Amino acid sequence: MAKRNDAGGDGPPVPDLIPDRPSLKTVRDAARDCQACDLYKRGTQTVFGEGPRRAEVMMVGEQPGDAEDLAGHPFVGPAGKLLDRALVEAGIDRAVVYVTNVVKHFKWEPRGKRRIHAKPNGAEIAACRPWLETEIALVKPRVVVLLGATAAQALLGRGFKVSQQRGMFVPSPIAPRVTATVHPSSILRAPDDESRRAEMKRFVADLKRVAAELGKPGAK
Repeated sequence: MAKRNDAGGDGPPVPDLIPDRPSLKTVRDAARDCQACDLYKRGTQTVFGEGPRRAEVMMVGEQPGDAEDLAGHPFVGPAGKLLDRALVEAGIDRAVVYVTNVVKHFKWEPRGKRRIHAKPNGAEIAACRPWLETEIALVKPRVVVLLGATAAQALLGRGFKVSQQRGMFVPSPIAPRVTATVHPSSILRAPDDESRRAEMKRFVADLKRVAAELGKPGAK
């Protein structure tokens, strides 16, 4: 039997899987067989980030959802479609955006015939984090946008509160400009149409601040 590592997986830790001279392609290929935590047993496949090699903006969510797990691509489900719409309204060209997640496998619980999202724990997030750190190092985005509390706290610390600091740019070594806002899935969960419209308006306003940053002169 394979020896389990500290995160409960059966394979080597992520740093051992990252190539010596990584590129997005070689890292994506290496991530396909990742067993660094136990989530590989439930997810259909690894869902790695996608976007331009030198994207100006990187958007980081929590984990792939049901649609992403089946398709093998990030942000292609209902939340991804809402994000695409918000980017258009904010004036951000989707072609300059790289999308990814803190955790690369779908964590879920059965509810009847449906697979319902389950929040990843600290060990799973820590096990997967080197993939994300490598993506950031390779893409070198001007702006990193953290979508939701899990992504924000994974990269900015557990004390970070999206409810209090959303839309603000905060100092961080991960990119020249870093901000956090809600995950688009939270907008879909709003209780009624009026609430959804209001939350969408706030979300677009946060992304307009990102668009304003992109309009400022200066190298990446």
